[in-house]
Amino acid sequence: MKILIGGAWPYSNYKLHLGHAAGLIGGDLLARYHRAKGDDVIYVSGSDCHGTPITERAKKEGISPAEISEKYHNLFVEAFDALNFSYDLYTKTETDYHKSHVMEIVKKMYDNGYIYEKIEPQAFCPTCNKFLADRELQITCPNCGRVTKCDSCDCGYVPTEKDQEGATCTDCGTKAIKKDNKNLYIALSKMQPEIEKYVAEKKSNWRINAQNETEKYLREGLRDRAITRDLNWGIDVPVPGYEDKKLYVWIEAVLGYVTASLKVCEERGLNFDDYWKNPNSKIYMVHGKDNITFHTLIFPGILFALQDGMRFPDVIVSSEYLNFNDEKISKSKGNAKPVKEFCDEYNSDTVRFHLINNGPEKKDTSFNVLDYVTVHNNEITNKYGNFVNRTLKFKGISEIPQGKMDEDIKALILKAYDEVSHDIETLEFKEASSKVIRLIEDANKYYDDRKPWVQFKEEDKSEFNNTIYTCAVLIANISNLMEPFMPASSAKIREWLKIEKATWNYIEVEPGISLENVDVLFTKFDEKDVIAKIKAEAKEQEKRRKEEEKLAQKEGAKLEEITIDYLDKVSLKVAKILSCEKVEGSEKLYKLMVSLGNEERQIVSGLQKYYKEEELIGKKVVLVANLKPAKLKGVESNGMILAAGDGDNVKVLLVDDSINEGESIS
Repeated sequence: MKILIGGAWPYSNYKLHLGHAAGLIGGDLLARYHRAKGDDVIYVSGSDCHGTPITERAKKEGISPAEISEKYHNLFVEAFDALNFSYDLYTKTETDYHKSHVMEIVKKMYDNGYIYEKIEPQAFCPTCNKFLADRELQITCPNCGRVTKCDSCDCGYVPTEKDQEGATCTDCGTKAIKKDNKNLYIALSKMQPEIEKYVAEKKSNWRINAQNETEKYLREGLRDRAITRDLNWGIDVPVPGYEDKKLYVWIEAVLGYVTASLKVCEERGLNFDDYWKNPNSKIYMVHGKDNITFHTLIFPGILFALQDGMRFPDVIVSSEYLNFNDEKISKSKGNAKPVKEFCDEYNSDTVRFHLINNGPEKKDTSFNVLDYVTVHNNEITNKYGNFVNRTLKFKGISEIPQGKMDEDIKALILKAYDEVSHDIETLEFKEASSKVIRLIEDANKYYDDRKPWVQFKEEDKSEFNNTIYTCAVLIANISNLMEPFMPASSAKIREWLKIEKATWNYIEVEPGISLENVDVLFTKFDEKDVIAKIKAEAKEQEKRRKEEEKLAQKEGAKLEEITIDYLDKVSLKVAKILSCEKVEGSEKLYKLMVSLGNEERQIVSGLQKYYKEEELIGKKVVLVANLKPAKLKGVESNGMILAAGDGDNVKVLLVDDSINEGESIS
């Protein structure tokens, strides 16, 4: 069977973290499984090098978008290699091959009448003189109250169009306005009947979240979507009159499945149509839940618009989110654990296993380092590694003995192939991995029940030979079954037992194979060392967070530009502090009496951490005199004293003693 597997294309603007890996590892599992079955597999993905996320990261790091995308693309390759992903091609959207083929495809869609021009109002920054994407707009999140970009907030809330009213430009702080903009749109609404028919036929092969999300959008009615945008980084628009725009990243990224698989076919002399136009082929799409509609609605729409017999994806493998230590993974929180570093620190095979066995298949799950270490030590090292070690390193033997295979154990192995196969093909990867562990548990029970250490001492060693041979066959078949989950250790076992490649069928081993090169398969981690490491990392993470907060405070939020008339609304006056005392029940606030010359006022100010009472008395300070009265800890405050600092070091703004109290500051 021809199998095409597409793994989602991550933005090349940050290191690949465990959350990314959890959503993508199902693709490698499927590729290894189908190869073991003897299917012809093309497994592709690549780095998404274009769009606003890349230009934003480039600004932050002070280098060009081309340099930033290349930097993180190379880091992605290292990360996928560390996890032993077996892509047939991992490429990037910045290649000339991808760009030229995408432009050809988009031009064909345009010529076929499924792309058209439309003018609509769009957010625009009059100061920067540019149209703004959602990620270039900033608001206060109505859900959590924190400042966020308008594409999504760290709390999980996705701002609506109404929420964006009053949004400001992230670059300069200016309030965005609406301005007409000309763009090309894909006519998804025109294709709704065809897409509905496709969804009805295929959705039973999808994860439930993909079914629900897709049907929700179909019920609401598909909306035409802009495929062009105002940006100077990306792929050119192959339509006259759009020389100042680029293709939206979402359309060219999903077309990467087409361009990458075409490249593989050209390089290997394969027929592209066998994978994309063959009714007997199977097409998988593997991604996180935030990418569902791009793969179930938009990508099929693009393929339909080509009008050349391209088949739509058969199976949608859409994961929920992986959290880290019960917190949402976020670059701003500093808990986005990089894959490469984690694999280097621990064990790539057991990291893979835990990402699958604890994976977010049907609901969000959390990756906890101590939980992972427990699985590595107890489930894998104690059960699997120990079984392999005590069989193949049994003291007194140097080769696989000539023995008879236990028929009951053979039946268990055959059953495991069938059950694990069924679970994988129904996207129950967690259950599939658990079933392999259950076979390992059965293998250990067989070993313990047979007591080969007793059998070895008997004069007739036939029963001992039968036991060790049966266990060796178990190990060979477990390595096949573990190939999709833990390929590195499976490859080691194949090398020891002289097995050419992983296959998805019962195999036996040749008696007489030398065991002199057999080594320890897994070693345990010291939990005390791991806990110490976690505490040290948490401390360092908190330190970085505080430093970033200080830096953000220092740089200040981007402010909307104002006219001189706006300043007339603020009354700044010189005030002299007459008395100072702590506010009862507060470790931060002082209650101050200040003189404005012709009147005295009570002010509450958060200066307790920075000044002793006597250090403030007699000082002349700047007071916002027309601030609306407010109560802090039940004490009324009639103004605000101006101060500056970074959070740790704060000083009030002082006025020269020669200036009289009550004088206006302008």
